[in-house]
Amino acid sequence: MKKIEIIPYNPDWPKIFEAEKEIISMALGDNLVAIHHIGSTAVQGLSAKPKIDIVAVAKNRERAITDLENAGYAHKGEWNIPLKCGFTKRGTANVNLHVFFDENHPEVELNLKFRDYLRAHPDMRGEYAAIKIKILEDEDAHQKSEKSPLPIYTIRKRKFIDNIIKNTGFNRLRVLKCATENEWDAAKNFRKNYFERLAKKDSISENFDDPNHEHFILYRGVEITGYADIFIVSESEAKLSVFENHDPEATPYFLNIIKEWMDIHGYTNLCQDF
Repeated sequence: MKKIEIIPYNPDWPKIFEAEKEIISMALGDNLVAIHHIGSTAVQGLSAKPKIDIVAVAKNRERAITDLENAGYAHKGEWNIPLKCGFTKRGTANVNLHVFFDENHPEVELNLKFRDYLRAHPDMRGEYAAIKIKILEDEDAHQKSEKSPLPIYTIRKRKFIDNIIKNTGFNRLRVLKCATENEWDAAKNFRKNYFERLAKKDSISENFDDPNHEHFILYRGVEITGYADIFIVSESEAKLSVFENHDPEATPYFLNIIKEWMDIHGYTNLCQDF
């Protein structure tokens, strides 16, 4: 990976967003529902990586992927959010584009609340900038994590981000793929409880790097409350092999996300009965 660079706020960043917004809007046409400038470059006065983060909401997934690729955006998959489509654009404008297919998606609201909180709290902007610079003093922070689609730098920012999200009062259900140390620790604890209860041995407890398993974490706000392991049986079949949830009211939501993820990726839904 190239070294991550944090630079002082650039007043041209909103202008770059507006130009990219026009390109994205033209590409998606009537498929576009909403588009927002998010992240540090959307907060006046905040030092940031010189990459514009954009959230867009579209109606049709396949059409959006095709049209955005034709407009010069490279499709990069979900990153750590099931059902999302991530895109990048590099060149004159450096953009990370996050596309969702539900205007009410919790991650859209979360990103807007985080942005707006920093806009309204200059003291937290300064603290956030200092934290980012401090993280990058460690050479390891510039590398990709071995157990996550995210850079180590991004993972290490999560504690600060979670504290801000908690301050906003955001408390919605959301599902992520395991990416941080806290999430992997939670996954291991959920698995331990699950297999102890069944008096069975966990076949992957020492090998969470197995590419045939997808590990999903359920949050309520910033608190982890559930875990699921989807075992990829073949190119067309997947099985929900572990499901643990401390938030029973959230079970239908969690299972629905898993089912939709399986459907989108072309897997036969082999969910166990729980």
